[in-house]
Amino acid sequence: MTDFLLELRCEEIPARMQIKASDDLARLFTEELGRAGLKPTTIDSFATPRRLALIARDLPLETLAVNEEFKGPRTNAPPQALEGFLRKTGLKQEQLEDRDGVWFAVVNTPGRATTEVLAEAIPAIIRAFPWPKSMRWGTASRTTESLRWVRPLQGIVAILGEDLVDIEIEGVKSGYTTLGHRFHHPGEITIGGVQDYAEKLRACHVIVSHRERQAIIEAKANEAAAAHGYTVIEDKGLVAENAGLTEWPVPLLGDFDPAFLEVPPEVIQLTLRINQKYFVLSDRAGKLAPAFICTANIEAKDGGAAIIAGNRKVLAARLSDARFFWEQDRKTSLADHAKKLERITFHEKLGTVADKVERVAKLARWLVEEGIVKGADADQAEQAARLAKADLVTEMVGEFPELQGVMGGYYARAEGLPDAVANAIRDHYKPVGQGDDVPTASVTVAVSLADKLDTIVGFFIKNERPTGSRDPFALRRAVLGVSSTTIDNGLRIPLRKAIVEAAVNVLLQTEPSVGHKLVKVYPSLIAAVGEGTATVALTAALNAVETPKEEADQVWNIVSEAVPSILDFFADRLKVQQKEAGVRHDLIDAVFALGGEDDLVCLLARVKALQFFIATDDGENLLAGYKRAANILRKEGVEQAEQKPLSYTPEKAEADLIAALEGAEPRARQAVETEDFEGAMAALAMLRGPIDAFFESVTVNDADPAKRTARLALLARVRDAVHAVADFSKITG
Repeated sequence: MTDFLLELRCEEIPARMQIKASDDLARLFTEELGRAGLKPTTIDSFATPRRLALIARDLPLETLAVNEEFKGPRTNAPPQALEGFLRKTGLKQEQLEDRDGVWFAVVNTPGRATTEVLAEAIPAIIRAFPWPKSMRWGTASRTTESLRWVRPLQGIVAILGEDLVDIEIEGVKSGYTTLGHRFHHPGEITIGGVQDYAEKLRACHVIVSHRERQAIIEAKANEAAAAHGYTVIEDKGLVAENAGLTEWPVPLLGDFDPAFLEVPPEVIQLTLRINQKYFVLSDRAGKLAPAFICTANIEAKDGGAAIIAGNRKVLAARLSDARFFWEQDRKTSLADHAKKLERITFHEKLGTVADKVERVAKLARWLVEEGIVKGADADQAEQAARLAKADLVTEMVGEFPELQGVMGGYYARAEGLPDAVANAIRDHYKPVGQGDDVPTASVTVAVSLADKLDTIVGFFIKNERPTGSRDPFALRRAVLGVSSTTIDNGLRIPLRKAIVEAAVNVLLQTEPSVGHKLVKVYPSLIAAVGEGTATVALTAALNAVETPKEEADQVWNIVSEAVPSILDFFADRLKVQQKEAGVRHDLIDAVFALGGEDDLVCLLARVKALQFFIATDDGENLLAGYKRAANILRKEGVEQAEQKPLSYTPEKAEADLIAALEGAEPRARQAVETEDFEGAMAALAMLRGPIDAFFESVTVNDADPAKRTARLALLARVRDAVHAVADFSKITG
């Protein structure tokens, strides 16, 4: 057994690609050797800006000989079948064995030297490497068949034990030599093998381990900051990025003019982090410190003084720009900035950003005036909504798009607007993802919900919906934002009504005639979608306002297709969101399937009560009894329960079930109406014993038609009683 070293050296690899490339190298190497029957005990892979490297431990010097047996066609099979089998095995017919009328092939694969396997595998890995971006170079790049690599490939080290594996690809030959640090040791280094690779490079100022470079950056950055009474603001991503930019990392602390701290801290942090890749520091009071840490790639003779001075000069220019933007933007009020939104298209089917702002302002006011968002001032909600997007046209957000909303909040506060308005402008995009803070201030909640609901409804109405993995307008994220904000704040939003309200705003802008018709039939529409009687009620309402067929069809599509589609979309996203909380998706389906529940807070309360109930013996047995009853009803085609006086004397179990239903049905219905879902489940539990006894002793499909009809109607009552709480047919198990 021996070890193998592979190094692929090139010009600078982008930092963001290095870790994945290191993992891909180990994966491809494992796959290629596995095809030859080789499996090292361990594989360690490394990445620096100028090289990918891999060490494979305990490889045999030769592969084992392998005998494989393949079963072929019958000896009397058509010639084509035999020919295909021979091509597959690479044998001739006389080399096959006839075993009871079936051809068998025994293929002997002799052992091979591991160096031969590696000499074939390495070029295959290089050619198949999945760089997210790659390039061709030199005269060979004139043909598309030439080698592609992330940057021009310059050297290959491939040593098995102490023996060189002979490889050549596109004129690059393997050898024992590599290069050290670009500045500290630009000359060649001779590598003897795995045993001295990392240490020889370390002696030449190259640390091959990405993890070690990260640890050095973290430790020395913290040490430098502590020496000045500062703390490094944790940023794992920036640590990894700096490790990917250096082969010999040397963190250095510099400072900047404290006068720049008058600029909002988020601006300074982004300038340091995004533009300069510097670490941000805080002082003992937890405030932003007028200092930074940069990571040099050399051990400077002057201790880094010249490097710090150069970085300080560059940073001063960047911060001067930021301060200029901050001062210039404040010379114009947010209201005047907002007027420029008319020049920006939100979407070709939904108008400009100014159009969207108008819709959001109306919807935010509606949410407050309807009492859905309590404790908010309707005027402040509308004002915040009208100014929420104004910072999109400012110089600062043009430079730092990540600060949209944040800068609007600063500008609002600077011009003396109420804190509730400024905070709503700042936070109305929240939550922007899983785990992000959910807004709780009432004005902010109103604007945030209105913004997201308008986006969801607008794109659904215009048939710009997510498909598969495509979600170009982030509608899934918007739905999760609405759900999180609603649930965390305990808001009682009738989703159907809110969706229709948003749809009215969209259509009044984009298709006014349809929008006006929708407004006219609005009361009937709400009743129709809420009670499941859309067909009759909406048709009557449209006829009453003499709606042309084309417009009637568009309104009808909103009710019968768009609104249900949006509700289904909410249900799907809610299942994803609640999965981490341990809520079963089939129980969400069971409650949503009833069709009348569109209040997310109420819905989740019902689902959680249902989940607890189903886990009990009563719940489990009731579910089994319900499914048995539902199966019988489905086979018999019974849709509704017809309660008629019995024309016969019922059996005891039948009478007991009737009595249990008389008690359970009203109790369950009343408990649901008062949102006492635990009480509703307790009422259903009363049916568990009588249902079991009924199935044990009563024949449903009795020869007497009267008994059969009455008992099927009784089972339909059981089904309907259960459906008052949830559609148990959607529950698995």
